[in-house]
Amino acid sequence: QVQLVESGGGLVQPGGSLRLSCAASGFTFSSYAMTWYRQAPGKERELVAVIASAGNITSYADSVKGRFTISRDNAKNTVYLQMNSLKPEDTAVYYCRAVIRFSVYWGQGTQVTVSS
Repeated sequence: QVQLVESGGGLVQPGGSLRLSCAASGFTFSSYAMTWYRQAPGKERELVAVIASAGNITSYADSVKGRFTISRDNAKNTVYLQMNSLKPEDTAVYYCRAVIRFSVYWGQGTQVTVSS
C-alpha cells in the first residue's frame, strides 16, 4: 500500500532553516510528481511546492519562492523541502502528497514552528 512518511519538522527561530523529508513506498516513486502542502492553525491547507517525476520541473507558492527548495532522490524514494529564511508565518503542519491513478495520498504531516 502507498505510504508517505514525513520527518524533519521542529522548532526553529525566525531566519533559521529546516529540511523536511518525505519517504515514499508502495508505488513507483520515480513515475509521479510530488507535492508539499502546509496547513496553519485555523487556515485551509495550501500548496507549497511541486516537483515533476524526473525532478526537472518545480513550482512554488509565491509566499515561499526564493526561500524554499523542493528536490527529490528517486533512488531513495524521497522528496525533500529545504526551507531557509523561515518566518513565523511559515508555522504549520507540512504534508507531502501523491496523486496515483486519480487517488490522492497524504502523509501524516510534520509540525514546523517558527518562533523566538
